[in-house]
Amino acid sequence: MASPLDDRTRAIISACVPALEAHGLAITTEMYRRLLANPDIRDLFNLSHQRDGEQPRALALAVLAYARNIDNLGALSGMVERIAEKHVGLNILPQHYPYVADALLGAIAQVLGDAATPEILDAWGKAYWFLAEILIGREEQIYEAHAAAPGGWVGWRAFRVQSRVQQAQGIVSFTLVPEDGKPVMRHVPGQYLSFRLDVPGHGSERRNYSISSAPNPHHYRISVRRIEGGVVSDWLDDTVREGAIVQVSAPAGEFTLASPPPSSLVFLSAGVGLTPFMSMLGALEESGARVPVRYIHGTRTPATEAFGAYVRDLAAAGKLTADIFYSREAPKGEGAPVGVTRHEGRITSQWLSQQVDADATWYICGPDGFMRDMVAALKAAGVPQERIRYEFFGSAADAVLA
Repeated sequence: MASPLDDRTRAIISACVPALEAHGLAITTEMYRRLLANPDIRDLFNLSHQRDGEQPRALALAVLAYARNIDNLGALSGMVERIAEKHVGLNILPQHYPYVADALLGAIAQVLGDAATPEILDAWGKAYWFLAEILIGREEQIYEAHAAAPGGWVGWRAFRVQSRVQQAQGIVSFTLVPEDGKPVMRHVPGQYLSFRLDVPGHGSERRNYSISSAPNPHHYRISVRRIEGGVVSDWLDDTVREGAIVQVSAPAGEFTLASPPPSSLVFLSAGVGLTPFMSMLGALEESGARVPVRYIHGTRTPATEAFGAYVRDLAAAGKLTADIFYSREAPKGEGAPVGVTRHEGRITSQWLSQQVDADATWYICGPDGFMRDMVAALKAAGVPQERIRYEFFGSAADAVLA
C-alpha cells in the first residue's frame, strides 16, 4: 500500500495548480517527446493520439485534476480505475513506471525553468510515485484476476479473424477466435479489447476496440469504423480478412453493465459509439432479464446505421423501445417499425431534456463533443451523477467530466 503524502508535499502540489493551468499541456507534450524518443517504451503508445495531440491534452487534464484534488484523492477513484484498466489492456508493467517518472520530472524542469525548484521537483517525485504505487497495486489485482479466470490470460494472445462482416457503410465487424483453440474469458458487457498490430509502413501500433458481442466462452467481436486517414482503421478495412492473425490482450475497462442490471436503462449513443451497447443488449437478452430499456441512437443515414436490424428485432419483440435520429437522410417510403420512433436531425440537448427519466441509469458513448452535451443536458435536467455513465474513445477520460 502506498504511504500517505505528507502535508508539505500536498501543499506544494496544490500550490502548483496555477502553473499547471498555464503550462500543463506544454509539460505533458515535452514528457511524451522524451518517452517516444526511448525505443524501450515508445511502442506502448497510440502514436495517432500523439500526432493529433489528444494524449498530451488528456494527461494534462489528469495531472491538473490530481493537483486540484491532492487533499481529496477519493474524488479521483473513477479516473484511477480507468487508467489502471487501460494500462492492463496495454500490458503496462511495474518496470515501465520509472521511464515515465524520469520523463515527467524532466519535462517539469525544462518547461518551468528556474521556477521548478528542488522542493517542487521533490514533491512531484513523491506525488508521482504515490499514485504509481496505487496503480501498480490495482493493475496487479486485475492481472491476477485475468490469469485466474476460465479462458483468461495475461500478455498478448494470438487471435484469428474467423469472419468479417460489413456491418454498415464504413463499419466492419470482425469475429475473433483464439489461435490456440482454447476458450476465451467471458468479458463483462461494455469492456474492450486492446490490440498490438504491426501495420506495414507504420510499425507497431496499439488500439482499443469495444467488444460488440454478448459474453461467451468462444469468441469476441469488434466493430470498427473506418476513419479516412486513420492508420489502423484504414488498414483493417483494406487489408484484414478471414484467417488474419492479430495480437490481443484480455478484456478490460470499467464502463460495464452492472450485475444485476439497474432497474431501468437508457443507452444513448452516436455513430460507432453503439458498440458496447450491442454487447450489453446481447447479455440482457441471453439472461432473460426483464429490464425496461430505451435505446437512443444518432447516425447519418440508414446506410450508416450499424446493427439496425438487430435493434428493430428487439423492439418488435418488446425488449426495448428505440429512438433513431438521422442527421443527413431519414428512411423514405416506409413507416417506422413497432417500438421504433424515427427522427430527422441530430439528438439535441433540448430534446433530451424532455425525455429524462431520473430513475433510469444512463449509459452514453460517442464522440467527445456529443457526450459533453448529453452529460450536461442530463445533469441540468436533474439526473443524479451516479446514474450517468459514459465511455470515451480517446486515450483517457476527460477529467473535467470525471
